[in-house]
Amino acid sequence: LRQTNIKRILGYSSIAHFGYLLVLVLTGGPGFGVEGFAAYLAIYVVTALAAFGVVTLMSKSGQERDADHLHDLRGLFWRRPYLAAIMTIAMLSLGGVPITAGFIGKFYVISASISSGVFWGYAMLAAVVAGSAIGIYFYLRCMINLFLTKPGMHKFEAQPGWNQHTSGVMVLCSSLLIVYLGVFPETLMQLVQMAKSTGLH
Repeated sequence: LRQTNIKRILGYSSIAHFGYLLVLVLTGGPGFGVEGFAAYLAIYVVTALAAFGVVTLMSKSGQERDADHLHDLRGLFWRRPYLAAIMTIAMLSLGGVPITAGFIGKFYVISASISSGVFWGYAMLAAVVAGSAIGIYFYLRCMINLFLTKPGMHKFEAQPGWNQHTSGVMVLCSSLLIVYLGVFPETLMQLVQMAKSTGLH
């Protein structure tokens, strides 16, 4: 909760999300568990690409370090509003907020825990809820920093035309995919079911 390094925050977040994947494996059964696992993993990968992509675009090879501290991205909205929007979308998705792909992933986890009908399934559900509440706190910290400014603070800056490079296009597509899958989750569900029926799982 006191961490200020964005890479470490996202690293700790990945531990929690793989814990949620484990809940799907243990409570979802051979059918729902495999489907939910594949969907959640795809959603997490896309969201992580967007979040880490923003940090990468803000960092330059000539600098002594990457722009990986919270204060490095402070006031990003006022300098690069599109990058700030992408980072906000990624944080909301990691937190499982509705209208993002992350909400669909959390829905799979909660559904699997409830449908298991066993005591330890509900215990895992409580752990997921507690972990998500803790996660929302530091995701909000990241988002709030994007809209704050502090006079005299050295600001990291993305290169001009960042959205015309391959990495910029990838980050933009990842953020659009997060929102698209959050609004139209049936697309991902159909792909997962197709993969499952063809034996790709």
